[in-house]
Amino acid sequence: MTATHTRPAEPAAPLDRKTTYREAMREALREALRTDERVFLMGEDVGRYGGCFGVSLGLLEEFGPERIRDAPLSESAFVGAGIGAALAGMRPIVEIMTVNFSLLALDQILNNAATLLHMSGGQLPVPIVIRMTTGAGRQLAAQHSHSLEGWYAHIPGVRVLAPATLTDARCMLAPALADPDPVLIFEHGSLYNVSGDLAADAGPVEIDRAAIRRPGTDVSLITYGGSLPKALAAADDLASGGISAEVVDLRTLRPLDDATIGDSVARTHRAVVVDEGWRTGSLAAEISARLTERHFYDLDAPVERVCSAEVPIPYAHRLEAAALPQVDGIVAAARRTVGEPFPSGACEAQRRPVTGRPG
Repeated sequence: MTATHTRPAEPAAPLDRKTTYREAMREALREALRTDERVFLMGEDVGRYGGCFGVSLGLLEEFGPERIRDAPLSESAFVGAGIGAALAGMRPIVEIMTVNFSLLALDQILNNAATLLHMSGGQLPVPIVIRMTTGAGRQLAAQHSHSLEGWYAHIPGVRVLAPATLTDARCMLAPALADPDPVLIFEHGSLYNVSGDLAADAGPVEIDRAAIRRPGTDVSLITYGGSLPKALAAADDLASGGISAEVVDLRTLRPLDDATIGDSVARTHRAVVVDEGWRTGSLAAEISARLTERHFYDLDAPVERVCSAEVPIPYAHRLEAAALPQVDGIVAAARRTVGEPFPSGACEAQRRPVTGRPG
């Protein structure tokens, strides 16, 4: 394959208003392949099999084996090939089956894709998009179920996206391909079958900003990816008890949108961070630290974190559910911030009501 010039976009096939997360991702891939001849998809089983999670089903027949490339079972090799193609002017989309297997390509991602622009003095951008499935809840056991996106958000030189809605699944790919830096897209496996309405004219979204998915006044529930539906369900539960929860969808894990997160906490004065990663050294820990550093005087209670238990994700259904953040745990954490903002024994004058700070 050789780099070619971009051709004018063909009109995208209109989406039915009812679609799934999987179908929205597929339409995003289809549009990218139609719009730019430099774009190709590569990974294990992305062609003939249609993708391990069915995202690329039918694309091989539509675009052929030059554009939809089945790769051998060697993550280091095909991620490295994608990096080489990006350096040569192509716009590769590399699919890794699950985040656990991405560790086999960590050398390529960390030591090559993320560093070449810096090490070359700005001469060698690596515009590669790497997609992978993350998260648990589907009884796939420890080697297929971990949430390691927080690890990747630790790496300078990459952008990390976590689309949680149909619109983001459909519309994040185009700006990711336009980014000169490597972009990692984490798709939570529990979302692929989620269905809903998607506007036929949905266009590119801003990948630098978090989104307020539900406004509220009493506590901020800060989350991303597969935990967003749980946070929204928790907000419904809290509302029934008179607590107004604002739900913040991070969307981009690196760089974090500190402004949106901070503005939310400045309004609600309480925060619960929901993160399917392990608690120690987690993305939730980073957000908690930033809030403490920058918004200490806005907080009326310690930041709560709801994370996965620090064990390999179990296979057994009940054990897996017990290991993961769940709605009741989010609700309990939010209630703690509202009902007991200071440790018991603190003087009564320090306690503030749910309605907010004194004027």
